[in-house]
Amino acid sequence: MSTDPLVVFTPSGKRGHFPVGTPILDAARELGVYVESVCGGRGICGRCQVAPEFGHFAKHGIESKAEAVSDWTSKETRYTEKRGDLPEGRRLSCSATVKGPLIVDIPADTVVNQQVVRKAADTRVIERNPAVQLCYVEVEEPDMHKPLGDLDRVKAALERDWGLTDVLVSQQILPIVQQVLRKGKWAVTVAIHQDLESSRPTMIAIYPGLKNEAYGIACDIGSTTIAMHLSSLLSGRTLASSGTSNPQIRFGEDVMSRVSYVMMNPDGREAMTKAVRTAVNGLIQNVCSEAGVDPEDILDSVFVGNPIMHHLFLGIDPTELGGAPFALAVSGAVHTWATELDLHMNEGTRVYIIPCIAGHVGADAAAATLSEAPHKESELSLLVDVGTNAEIVLGHEAHTLACSSPTGPAFEGAEISCGQRAAPGAIERVRIDPVTLEPRIRIIGAEMWSDEPGFAEASKATGVTGICGSGIIEVIGEMFLAGIIDEDGVLDGSKAAVSARVYEDNRTFSYRLWKTEEGLDITVNQTDVRAIQMAKAALYAGVKLLMEKHATPTVSKISLAGAFGTFIDPKYALVMGLIPDCEIENVKAVGNAAGTGARMALLNRTHRREIEETVQNIDKIETALEPKFQEHFVNAMAFPNKVDKFPRLEAEVKLPERSAGANESGAAPRRRGGRRRS
Repeated sequence: MSTDPLVVFTPSGKRGHFPVGTPILDAARELGVYVESVCGGRGICGRCQVAPEFGHFAKHGIESKAEAVSDWTSKETRYTEKRGDLPEGRRLSCSATVKGPLIVDIPADTVVNQQVVRKAADTRVIERNPAVQLCYVEVEEPDMHKPLGDLDRVKAALERDWGLTDVLVSQQILPIVQQVLRKGKWAVTVAIHQDLESSRPTMIAIYPGLKNEAYGIACDIGSTTIAMHLSSLLSGRTLASSGTSNPQIRFGEDVMSRVSYVMMNPDGREAMTKAVRTAVNGLIQNVCSEAGVDPEDILDSVFVGNPIMHHLFLGIDPTELGGAPFALAVSGAVHTWATELDLHMNEGTRVYIIPCIAGHVGADAAAATLSEAPHKESELSLLVDVGTNAEIVLGHEAHTLACSSPTGPAFEGAEISCGQRAAPGAIERVRIDPVTLEPRIRIIGAEMWSDEPGFAEASKATGVTGICGSGIIEVIGEMFLAGIIDEDGVLDGSKAAVSARVYEDNRTFSYRLWKTEEGLDITVNQTDVRAIQMAKAALYAGVKLLMEKHATPTVSKISLAGAFGTFIDPKYALVMGLIPDCEIENVKAVGNAAGTGARMALLNRTHRREIEETVQNIDKIETALEPKFQEHFVNAMAFPNKVDKFPRLEAEVKLPERSAGANESGAAPRRRGGRRRS
């Protein structure tokens, strides 16, 4: 074992041992971590910025200390003198060197091949009944014979013209009300917030003259990505959408590693809360800039997220969610003010957070349930939000169940040897000829397949850089259908006689999917297959538990939600055994259902009451406490499953013959959280 310090790069998770004194840039290049450098490491361009992270990282087994990176160098001093200060916590990787065990984050804003956050708003028409109402009133001017304060005369006008009585007033209005009245020549528009019909109306903003537009944001805070939509509260139109990587990834790729970070570092919760709120504020600026809207005109907002994202955004310590009984600090809907969360909008802007379903089934799953409404279906419907922690809802109008299952980050490219997040250049589609074992690929950023004319030219700008989540599902599914791996996920070494793409790799075999122009191999090895087996088995085991609780062997409809779920080909989801057998045409990608549910709650307060009531009626199943989870997990390690049959899939796709042997058992994950061809 090497005695050199271990260096781990996030968010990729790539790691290696390097001698003391190794420039961080050299370490990144040796591991294949993309760090841009235009000036050749001379400290001139400033493109190679990295952010060393300090603290105890249990996930990586590292105590990353400040002294693990070299002191500030003359090269960095010269750069700041000529080009301006580096952002706080940043170093030039061409200059900073390794001195000890170290965690190094590659900031998202430094990466040219930036992750594509594919969570656009859908085009659904949502009936409007917003919690914010704009009320134009003409106010009586002051009269010495009627000694009534200016604000009280505004209240009187609201009662006279709008029937609003007993109006509460936000503090920030008191210092400006007289100025606004005089600027508007005694005509003003008042923004009234009233979430519940029975609650007292609250004056949250006041404008001189007639104001005929108000805006709201709906935000889905995911473990990996954050998506935001800006909507008009008056027309209901979505004016702009934006997304970004969740900066908390540098503290841990999955939610339980972030809980571990909080437990190990006294300031961990504060650091992650600040990181996510800063990212949300950045998205507010982005959507407002795109739509030409002043952030001061945002008057309402809805946020969703899994329980740990929910708690960290609210500034709540998520430690209790790290172990049974997975207790939430708050499960019901949260009503608060944007200023309380350090969000840069109007001081009167309200925040509504959709309720969580259970300790590991959050507000995002509730929002997706609101959007897709399995609880309203006459037949059994399955909703799966596929992510690092899959959230699963199964039900119909008589009975609905929910659970989560710890799939880990493999579906999003992490823990895969050539895996990456969805970015230009990533392989997202794969087909393998079952006779020659030769592949065809398609990458993000190019519309044609690799065997079509023009692919080389179209891919030149980005190159072929790795395999993203949908590509990983397809390449392993195709390897199974082509016989390169058997139903137990073992790579068949005898296929090396058929194609040189199958080759011996230590004591196992690997499949060479692609060779880049730089001569680097993009491969799928045995460890990659095992990582996907573990992830898909965990998801399927969670679904299977709900089906057993529902006493049903089949489902009629399956909805795949989330950025990853949106881009999974339903055929390969079934071939892999990611989901139970179903008619392929009844398996649909429904996009960012959590974001859609958040927009529904933003634009119509009736939907808020609906999901609050629905959550109370959903039965919650905790997979970590279910004794049969392990059994279902082991059976689901096989492709598509060792025990369960897939007759509807087999009617469409010719699956390899089942072997007589038993599959290699796997350990269930713990919460460390002529076939038809397209």
